[in-house]
Amino acid sequence: MGSTNYAGTLIQVAEDCPVEVAERPPISDRTPSVVALQYALITEHPYEMTSDDVLFEVYATRQSIPVEKRSQARAAFFAKDQACLRSSPLGKRYGWGIHHDADNRVALVPFGSDAYQALAADPAVKQLKAMRSKRA
Repeated sequence: MGSTNYAGTLIQVAEDCPVEVAERPPISDRTPSVVALQYALITEHPYEMTSDDVLFEVYATRQSIPVEKRSQARAAFFAKDQACLRSSPLGKRYGWGIHHDADNRVALVPFGSDAYQALAADPAVKQLKAMRSKRA
C-alpha cells in the first residue's frame, strides 16, 4: 500500500497560485467538489487526520461508500498510487499551505499569515511546493 503522508513538512503554495490571500473554496449546492471536501475535513479536524485519511474520506464520500465497507475500499484505493496533497487545488489555486506534523497529521495554514511565514522559515520543517497549474 502506497502512502501520501509526509512528516514534518510544509507544502507551500504553488509558485503560480493566482491569489495573494488564502480563499475558502466555493461550496456548491450540488455534489461538493473534491477541494471543498478537502477544505472542510482539514479545517474541521486540524492535526487529526493524515493526508491518506483525507484523500480516502473524500473518495469514500463522493463514491457513497458505506462505513462498513470502507476498510476494504481503503485497501483497494491505496493499492494504486494516489496523488498527494501537493496536487490539491488548496495549494495550487486557493492559497493554502498544508502542514504535516511529526505524526503525519495535516492542517491548513493561510498563505501570508504569521504561522505560514514561521513554518516556511523553520529549518526543521521540510519545504515542498504545491504543483504548478501551468508548465513553466
